[in-house]
Amino acid sequence: MTVQVRRIYDPAEKGDGTRVLVDRVWPRGVRKQDARYDEWVKDVAPSTELRKWYGHDPDRFDEFRRRYRDELDGSSALDRLRSLANDGDLTLLTASKSPEISQAEVLCELLRE
Repeated sequence: MTVQVRRIYDPAEKGDGTRVLVDRVWPRGVRKQDARYDEWVKDVAPSTELRKWYGHDPDRFDEFRRRYRDELDGSSALDRLRSLANDGDLTLLTASKSPEISQAEVLCELLRE
């Protein structure tokens, strides 16, 4: 099983496996009929309050990671991602300009554990 993070704006690749959007809101400039994704699990995204607090500030990423992991405790949406990851390769999609400090990266870490 391989779990990776990619931007939804990047072209799909052969080794992506199942492609899952993990943002709460639909990405700007992407038409649903043109997007290459298999599923949208928006309930796995951080709460609006946490997302706004974080604001993708790199200095807050460690604290964001901790708070987000707490939010995910017992999440059925996270269980859905685990199920997909157990079935084969999984690509978590995000619109974030910096996916390495996004919720998708935190999810990727959790799924690899």
